[in-house]
Amino acid sequence: MKLIFQITLLLTLVVFSACSKAETAPAEETGSDDLQGPVSRPTSGYGKDGDYEVAEVDFASPEYSQKNVTVLYPKGVTSPRPTVFYLHGFGGENITSWLGILHFVAKKGYTVVFSPYPTLNSSIDGRYNVMWAGIQAAVKKYPNLIDSTKVGFVGHSFGGGAAIALSHKAFIEKGWGDNGRFIFTLAPWYAYQITNEQLKDFPSNTKFIAEVYDDDEINDHRMAIDIFKNINIPASEKDFILVKKSIVEGYTYTAEHNLPSSLKAYDAYDYYCLYRLIDALMDYSFNGSAAGKNVALGNGSTEQITLPSYNGKALTPLEVTDNPIPKYDQSKYEFRCSGLLNPRSAYCD
Repeated sequence: MKLIFQITLLLTLVVFSACSKAETAPAEETGSDDLQGPVSRPTSGYGKDGDYEVAEVDFASPEYSQKNVTVLYPKGVTSPRPTVFYLHGFGGENITSWLGILHFVAKKGYTVVFSPYPTLNSSIDGRYNVMWAGIQAAVKKYPNLIDSTKVGFVGHSFGGGAAIALSHKAFIEKGWGDNGRFIFTLAPWYAYQITNEQLKDFPSNTKFIAEVYDDDEINDHRMAIDIFKNINIPASEKDFILVKKSIVEGYTYTAEHNLPSSLKAYDAYDYYCLYRLIDALMDYSFNGSAAGKNVALGNGSTEQITLPSYNGKALTPLEVTDNPIPKYDQSKYEFRCSGLLNPRSAYCD
């Protein structure tokens, strides 16, 4: 119990530190739009903002007192839409921290569900259960907005670890995603409630991206590597992506743990390293688009890894592989794959 308290406190401090940096030292905005830094958002192709206005409905979380589950959707739709379930990072239960990605998905014509879980006074299993209860309630309450035959899970940090077990529940126990399903895990923390046997029985139409950040000092990349290597998805339907920092016109596009989040910066990396890939992955998973696959799961294609330039200076390309190998010693990270709290510590190669 003491160890659980210590890890909860440390994670809370990490999140609050990110908030403090955002409030006291915002980056200078020099681009031609509202993004920080010189590189503007995409104006065409994957990653370009959609044309829909965003509407939303809230309802009381069934397991988290005085908190709401939020369903965001394209305003004016008259039929259920393919749906993304977004699982936030630890301490990020305030939806305003994630409105960038949530609005992006809804503007593209899809529904997105945000089911918060408590930072304090809960166990790890309890947090998973809160998220899952909110997700199930949303699907039940809004069949006019949510097409449960086409679903994806996107999770960051704690939510990135949880995305594996919760997607398994959705795909296997509920049968969601028969017509399209994917998982996109970002800088994942430890993955609970999932066994190696369960990793072997994901449905054959599951698509998977694991994305990690080169300057992350919080979560050991080995956690993402473990899931990537042991999940039964074929190499043609999954990619492991490393994001590295860029410096353009004196502005640093960081590849730290808190990407994506508007807490510290909202810049072109949100669009090109995340939104663009999600956009393409949704198009491939839900619509069968070959162009979408080439961008989201291109196995290192030019269209996948190339990031834009500004005044002749290009952002650092993405690194993509089907055989990820850890670059750094575990001592770099606050949460090491071999840590006592990791139920999958035996798989830290």
